[in-house]
Amino acid sequence: MADVLTPRPASTILPLRNGRDGVEVLLVRRNLNSDFVGGAYVFPGGAVDPSDQEIAVLCRGRDDASASTRLALATGGLAYYVAALRELFEEAGLLVAQARHAESPALTDRVELARWRDELNAGRCRLADVLEGTSLVLDLAGVEYLAHWVTPIGPPRRYDTRFFVAEAPLGQVAGHDDAETVAHRWMRPADALAAASRGEITMILPTLRNLELIAPFGSVADVLEWARSRDSIARVEPRIVERGGQSAILLPGDDGYESAAPA
Repeated sequence: MADVLTPRPASTILPLRNGRDGVEVLLVRRNLNSDFVGGAYVFPGGAVDPSDQEIAVLCRGRDDASASTRLALATGGLAYYVAALRELFEEAGLLVAQARHAESPALTDRVELARWRDELNAGRCRLADVLEGTSLVLDLAGVEYLAHWVTPIGPPRRYDTRFFVAEAPLGQVAGHDDAETVAHRWMRPADALAAASRGEITMILPTLRNLELIAPFGSVADVLEWARSRDSIARVEPRIVERGGQSAILLPGDDGYESAAPA
């Protein structure tokens, strides 16, 4: 068989807020010209960057040991948490951080946040520079691990993705970046699932399944408490099979999943 692509480490985050009718989650729409799920509504996320490994001193709430234990890794777990928050800032403009010093106010100024975001997205600085320049540290205490999905063999890009949930920072306003993302929507999970079922929006399987995970909960606190209480997170790697001339996606536990394993 052809060489199998090794999945690239990646992180995705579900930003949550308490709406008038229950929990809402932020979805961003991928650019239609993207070569990966173009046009689909997804959660902010992307590949883990080497620089994400380097800013442990600019994080509070977790260290690499506790992050790695939570993700069932030997080392390097903190980079996944950092990548999730970096992607959230890059793609949606929300920075989950706190003042480095107790006497300093949290950064909520839209103009300054937007300026730093533009610098980051243009490649003129790194996340560490943003945090140093604003006297902030990433706040990982409320970021909880939700799910673990691996892109099936077949697509031209494969990711080994950890999904997280966190409350959106108060006083900040989300906005897509008009590059990788071209629209954004706050939606109740049940409403997003219904819209996808009616064909009004496009979503990929991991997005749908993670919306289903959080849909039963009535508040952000309930979601975070449930995610925090989970003892282990199963690794989900779908498999693509041909049935009757059409492609079908199988998940662990489905009939035929084991026999569809790559040789």
